[in-house]
Amino acid sequence: MPGPVLIAPDKFKGSLTAPGVADAVADGLRRAAPDVEVRSVPIADGGDGTVESALASGYRSVPVLVAGPVGDPVPTEIALHEGTAVVELASASGLALLDPDDLSPMGASSEGTGEAIAAALDAGARTVVLGVGGSACTDGGAGLLTVLGARLLDADGHQLPPGGGPLARVAEVDLSGLDRRLADVDFVLASDVDNPLLGERGAAHVYGPQKGADPEQVELLDTALARFADAVVRAGGRDVAGQPGAGAAGGVGFGALSVLGARMRPGVDVVLELVGFADQLAGAGLVITGEGSIDEQTLHGKGPAGVAERARDAGIPVIAVAGRCPLPADRLRAAGFERVYALTDVEPDLERCQREAGVLLTGVGAALARDWL
Repeated sequence: MPGPVLIAPDKFKGSLTAPGVADAVADGLRRAAPDVEVRSVPIADGGDGTVESALASGYRSVPVLVAGPVGDPVPTEIALHEGTAVVELASASGLALLDPDDLSPMGASSEGTGEAIAAALDAGARTVVLGVGGSACTDGGAGLLTVLGARLLDADGHQLPPGGGPLARVAEVDLSGLDRRLADVDFVLASDVDNPLLGERGAAHVYGPQKGADPEQVELLDTALARFADAVVRAGGRDVAGQPGAGAAGGVGFGALSVLGARMRPGVDVVLELVGFADQLAGAGLVITGEGSIDEQTLHGKGPAGVAERARDAGIPVIAVAGRCPLPADRLRAAGFERVYALTDVEPDLERCQREAGVLLTGVGAALARDWL
């Protein structure tokens, strides 16, 4: 087969990281075809795993200790390369950092993400890519902005505590103390979420329940975010509450777009640029991508779909690996996938598929080599 094999998978959530998936598939390929040339470019879609993808592509890790969603110290890292920093909200303010039985829908904050951005500024970043997704908070980015110098005051002039709930009492937002360095930084909001900040499709209504909010709390959070957005606009922020993406990550999208002047771009586009995917694709003879579940959601802006689109445009066949794949073959071909190798085709026990994903993927890689190389 002409050209090397390019392996560009996303993570298998709950089983393997994207680099882990790439390594397992590459191991299987080499076992069945020892002379095969392999290029590995682990990817993400802007959510969790984005920093890891950047690091796998040569970015430098900058460890940071930040305040987690409810204030407990959380170790995280940013990825840095030639003035570009990648900050991942999920690793600083993510829902996965909390006990599922002890969520904090009203008090969780994005402060830790703000601290990670501050670390990027300290490291000299001129461009900050903010990958959002998987947030624990519904605070409109208030915590993030507070860390960067904003003040949120109640009617008595007292600073508000963290979280989305207290925003119901915000009377004034003061942006005069924002870190001066922010004005010289290009912010990119990497997100595929098109929800506005408020209303039935907004941050509180759509995502609040999965963060532990009951129906009454959802309404309270929506009202609080509306009050906060009005105060931000009065303070000089952009009026973007109705813009697609403002509702991303519990409204962190709003804070980034309104106050930081961020540009919103599809997460997969940003990540594929960060990892130099186009350069790696050049000359490849076969592309292998994948994620835990190849389904309808995959086809709407997720990483493997972005890989398939670019490979198809270059005339290179694309194979996918997955934990499961409920889509019919014609739907997959229309999206650019020649075939999908699912672990459930090898092992119907889903629990084992998750537990032994690496071993099973190595076997799938060997089968794929026999079929395609």
